[in-house]
Amino acid sequence: MSIHNKQQATLSSQSQVNKKLIAGYDFWLMGISLSILFFGLIMVTSASISISAKEFNDPLFYLWRQGIAAIIGLFFASIILKIPMHFWRLVSVPLLMTSIFLLILVLIPGVGKEVNGSMRWIQLGPFSLQPSEPVKLFFIAYLAGYMVRHGETVQTGFTGFISPIIVLTFISALLLFEPDFGTSVVLFGTALGMLFMGGVPKIRFIAWNLVAVSALTTIAFLSPYRMQRLMSFLDPWKDPYDSGFQLTQALIAFGRGDWFGVGLGSSVQKLFYLPEAHTDFIFSVLAEELGLFGSIMMILLYSFIVWRAFVIGHIAERVEKHFSAYFAYGIGLIIGIQAYINIGVNMGVLPTKGLTLPMMSYGGNSLIVFCMLLGILLRVEYENRQDSRQIITNVEPTYG
Repeated sequence: MSIHNKQQATLSSQSQVNKKLIAGYDFWLMGISLSILFFGLIMVTSASISISAKEFNDPLFYLWRQGIAAIIGLFFASIILKIPMHFWRLVSVPLLMTSIFLLILVLIPGVGKEVNGSMRWIQLGPFSLQPSEPVKLFFIAYLAGYMVRHGETVQTGFTGFISPIIVLTFISALLLFEPDFGTSVVLFGTALGMLFMGGVPKIRFIAWNLVAVSALTTIAFLSPYRMQRLMSFLDPWKDPYDSGFQLTQALIAFGRGDWFGVGLGSSVQKLFYLPEAHTDFIFSVLAEELGLFGSIMMILLYSFIVWRAFVIGHIAERVEKHFSAYFAYGIGLIIGIQAYINIGVNMGVLPTKGLTLPMMSYGGNSLIVFCMLLGILLRVEYENRQDSRQIITNVEPTYG
């Protein structure tokens, strides 16, 4: 083969690689994320159809509201796909300040709206803002930026590690005033995981894990209603008609589901037996209607997203985009931890907490924020491709 033919073949091969690298966004991540979202709409409809018909005289009431939230979430995600990650790094500190402001604002009587004894919402016309949801995105952005600015101190010094923990403790205190214990747990788990990925020494990481677990456990024991939840979790059948009612009904749903379920839409437990069937306990309805097979498939879908987030973060770290890497790790952690806790609560292996199943449970604020997080993850993956393309382009071919 002549040198000219070799050159043409090399350039053609390089061109094909370049086309693959710039051919849109991560197909599998986007496809599975959308699948969970749209299947969530189906499950919200199935789980809420009875209560919607009774309370609002519209069997699809919750579907319409969740559908609007899904459209808003996808709209924001489509915008985020076009925003460079450098922007998030620039606004990471203002975003943290915004989240703290919102958490204080919701606690002000007359501004925050109280529902079932909790001050978690700010009414904005026909919509309600739940500050504990955007704080997840804002805190991940802040911590990723902090770890880039103070990378060496985080890895070697005590102050570099403790500073974001102090900030998180303050945020958690505001969350506990609402009260929202579940979000505090998720944020602590995400923060410690991100710091570990950032190179915090294992001994210090383990020590602070023990401190965080001890502190959160103490808070749980000092609160009467959390203590009641803990005791009912240990033995829900001791008081199946009061403190253990929710969990026993969830376990009955799992038992009825058997291997392949009773059929989509055929759940009995959602018919006023299982409280919060379309929110915190939607996975129990899924388990009843689709059985063990459907439950495992859903867990695998969440596992793929978490795995993909860590792969994207690792690639970003290899091309020295550390902010994007830490952000991707944070997204994978927060989705994985919240999904794990929600599923664990539904199965009776964790105490009951008010946490949604990401992109599936009813809750507009949660759905919108997780759509935005996945949009950012897709953007990180896209920028990874662009960097890989530049590396390939800059490598001059050699000819023999």
